[in-house]
Amino acid sequence: MKRPDIILKAENISKQYRLGLVGTGTISHDLNRWWHRIRGKQDPYLKVGESNDRSTKGQSEYVWALQDINFEVKRGEVLGIIGKNGAGKSTLLKILSKVTGPTTGEIKTRGRIASLLEVGTGFHGEMTGRENIYLNGAILGMTKKEIASKIDEIIDFSGCERYIDTPVKRYSSGMTVRLAFAVAAFLEPEILVIDEVLAVGDAEFQKKAIGKMQDISRGEGRTVLFVSHDMTAIRNLCKKTLMLKDGTVFMIGETDHVIQEYLTDSLENIDDNLLKSKFIKSIEVLNKAINIGGKFEIKIIFKDDLKDKIDYCFIGVENQDQRRVFSTGSHLDKDFHSLFEANASLTCSIDSINLIQGRYNVMVALGTNMPRKNLEVIHDAFSFEIVENNYFENGLSLNRNQGVVIFKSKWSLGE
Repeated sequence: MKRPDIILKAENISKQYRLGLVGTGTISHDLNRWWHRIRGKQDPYLKVGESNDRSTKGQSEYVWALQDINFEVKRGEVLGIIGKNGAGKSTLLKILSKVTGPTTGEIKTRGRIASLLEVGTGFHGEMTGRENIYLNGAILGMTKKEIASKIDEIIDFSGCERYIDTPVKRYSSGMTVRLAFAVAAFLEPEILVIDEVLAVGDAEFQKKAIGKMQDISRGEGRTVLFVSHDMTAIRNLCKKTLMLKDGTVFMIGETDHVIQEYLTDSLENIDDNLLKSKFIKSIEVLNKAINIGGKFEIKIIFKDDLKDKIDYCFIGVENQDQRRVFSTGSHLDKDFHSLFEANASLTCSIDSINLIQGRYNVMVALGTNMPRKNLEVIHDAFSFEIVENNYFENGLSLNRNQGVVIFKSKWSLGE
């Protein structure tokens, strides 16, 4: 790393696993590797293996969990890492944290790395919370004096003061995450690596943790690598995001653009539902990542002449709990008339969609008025994401436990 502002650099990182077995191979494979190594030749099993597509049955017993990963992170930067389950996110973080080594490639860093990979990682269950703070600090290379100067802030931030002298094995998963995050954040590592663990905490702690990560990067000039499936958190925290797909870097760049590509890619399997449709050729979505209060618009393109066959189009929006949030239909628009013609398209627009942040699935139904009947219902026709955008203009937001619909309100005191 020649440039002084680059604090972490991944060069051609690959990780290979052998399926169905513990370790990377059998004795015969290990002997074969040794025989090639003493003759100065390349590992023969690096030439085999398949990409990490968990949805298909492969032919090889070797799989590349990661393959040819290259990226750089600047000092003080917060890099988001996103991708579907099995894309290689956690494997990459384990390599960055030196929990496991890469099969090929090299990680170059400047400074100490602290990691939150799984609930309880690095904590000893028989030791108290206070003892674990000192243990983790020592692992990070801190002196006892340095840890002691920070311990009151750590305990206060974690909110676990009452249980700090209780063995960690008696902590809930949420308490463990709170303490682990506080230790990692306050013991001043140059690079903080955080997996999806913050999802275990409650809404209050998640907001508190994200605020602390912003302080760490902006105010203290330290670097954060943040993995999450929460696109709102990624968008609020990260200016730059890396997207992994099947163990490779699919895209890296400005966060909003990468999130849009991720949501589009996540919906590819939903297209199979449309292929079975008798009437609909395709559905175009104006924006799959919509700000709270932003515009929602879809365009439905039909296959054939539907005149005198279809009278209305109906859509129903469901949240992640599969509960109907709202519904609307062409028959509810007094200015709309039933005119479906050859290769026609139908557009539904909602100027302001006031839903809290999260992912929503959309059902589309087509039917007739006389008699009133649905001729086709397509569940999960497409999905979209509502992302937080400081809707209340004060940094506060609602979470899914406080409802689904969100509105601004005026408050006043009377005599």
